[in-house]
Formats: sequence, C-alpha cells, structure tokens
Amino acid sequence: MKLIIQIPCWDEEAQLPATLADLPRELPGFDVVEWLIIDDGSTDRTIEVARENGVHHIVKLTNNKGLAAGFQAGLDACLKLGADVIVNTDADNQYSALDIPALVAPILAGSADMVIGDRETDQIEHFSPLKKRLQKFGSSVVRAASDTDVPDTTSGFRAYNREAALQMAVVSKYTYTLETIIQAGKLLVATAHVPIRTNAKTRESKLFPSMGAYVRRNAVAITRIYAQYEPLKVFSFMALSLFALSLIPFIRFLVAYIGGEGAGHVQSLIFGAVLFNAAVVVGVLGIIGDLLYSQRVMAQRTFEKVRRIELELKIPPSHYEPGAQPTGQPPTTGANAGQKTEDREAVHT
Repeated sequence: MKLIIQIPCWDEEAQLPATLADLPRELPGFDVVEWLIIDDGSTDRTIEVARENGVHHIVKLTNNKGLAAGFQAGLDACLKLGADVIVNTDADNQYSALDIPALVAPILAGSADMVIGDRETDQIEHFSPLKKRLQKFGSSVVRAASDTDVPDTTSGFRAYNREAALQMAVVSKYTYTLETIIQAGKLLVATAHVPIRTNAKTRESKLFPSMGAYVRRNAVAITRIYAQYEPLKVFSFMALSLFALSLIPFIRFLVAYIGGEGAGHVQSLIFGAVLFNAAVVVGVLGIIGDLLYSQRVMAQRTFEKVRRIELELKIPPSHYEPGAQPTGQPPTTGANAGQKTEDREAVHT
C-alpha cells in the first residue's frame, strides 16, 4: 500500500518547512509514504525549500491557476505515481499532521472511500462569529445537495482511496472542497468524517483578503454549485415564487373586474401575465438544466474511464518534476511508479 500526501502551494517558502516537519515518513498500514507538492506558479523558493525538506514529487504549474486546479493536478499526479491512498492538506500548517492516522483509518478499515477532517469550527478561536455561522450554513447547504452528513464541508484535510480519486473531476475555478463532496454524494462514493485538531493560525488566508470577500465568494460558490447539481430544485423554486407573485396582480384585476372597474386595471393583468410567462420560462430552464446534469454525469464517467486508460498506458503526470531522492535511488517517474504498482499486485496474487 502506498500513501502520497499532497500539498497545494503558492508562495509558501516561509510556511512549508514547518508543515513538512510534522508529516509522517512512515505509517502503519502502508509500505510506502511519500510527499508531493503542487507548485501553483510560485514566485519564491517554494520548490527549492520543498526539495531541501525531502519532498519526493513536485507538480510545477506554469502560472497561478487557483486552488481547485492545483488540487485536481495533484490528484492526477498521485494516481499516476501509484498512490493507493491520497491525503490532501494545506501548506499553511492549519491541520495537525498527527491526525493523518485517524484520517486514513476508515479507508484502511474498508468502511469509507473518502474521509473529511472535521475541524469542529465552533471551537476554533480565531474564527469570528460571522465566519462560524457562515461555515454552518454553507455546510448545511452542501449536505442537502450531496445527501451526505459531512459537518465541515470546507475542510481541506481529507483522504481518498484510489477509486474515489479516480471519480473526482473539479471544474470550479475557485474551490474544490464543496464540489468534491457533492460529487461524492451523487456518485455514491462512501464518505466518512473524523474529528481533527488544528494548529495555531500562522498567517492570513490567501484565498480571502477580507471577511467581505470570504462571505461573497463562498455565497457565490455555494449557490453556483447547488444550482449546478440540483437545477430542477433551484429553478422550480424560482418558478413557483414568480407564479405566486403573478397571482397578486391577477387577483387585484379580478377583484376590480367583479366590481365593474376592470378597464382601469388592465396594467395589473399585463403585469401578472409578464410574471406568469417568466415563471414558465424559469420552469423550462429547470427542466433543461436537469437534462444537462444527466449529460454532465455521463461526461464525468467518460473522464473516469479516460483516467483509467491513462493509468493502464502508464502515461506520466503532467508538469512533473522529481523531488529529493534518497541517495543511490533513481528518481520516481510515472512509469516507474506504475511498474512498482504492478510488482506489488504480482506479489499479492
């Protein structure tokens, strides 16, 4: 069994050494534990610092593509490097690496394919009351959309087995945390969560320059993702709301018409008709969106099959660079990793 711990990085020269210092080199249940960083267009010495601190693999993106793209590139590289389990953590050392054994335990036990670390955000001191409430609300929306019971849906401390990682396909340009949970729920990936500890805050978030930006971006992300995966529910609600509003001018015109003053309230009839037509159009958009969602599921399954074919053909990871290697050992490439995976399978059979 091979575990790869991946860390998306963007200008993390200062924070990376402390984060790496806590990561395990060995772990019960795994024959090999390796580290991988995804350098998201850093302009500092992130890559050099990673090699100096013993990182095995580096995915170097040519420019800053965002956290979601970096996460997806990391998953792809880990799979091609032969990972059986992938753990994702953050470069700012927010999550306690001491909880990695607890994070992978449900996967090793065979009871889960994907495990999310629950930070128990109500107990995090540096989170403001507004941020705590938003975390709760956002997580409840994602749980409703995904049919899962994950309490901390924005947690980036998570583990995937090989099958779950193969099915993840992030299209968001902003965040992967919410979308992957919804995907897991829709694709019936067995999902679990475990309580984890967090470390003291070391710096301000690079994703959110202010609380206003945090609220705005999360609200947009949650709304967009929910509408993307539950279009019929979203547009049906909007259509019913517009239909209910259209009844107000219609009733006003009807009352006036019965009273013999209908001619003076034609504008109410016109306004009601406009709202009614809008309700019909929005309702149709919901049906179209639901049909498009079916196509999205088919596209996602096709993407999974393409991934499996790439692994079978031993196609190396994109933007890959070897990291620090033990003395006397050749660099691990995608092809070498695939060969090692075959060797392990041959031994088991």
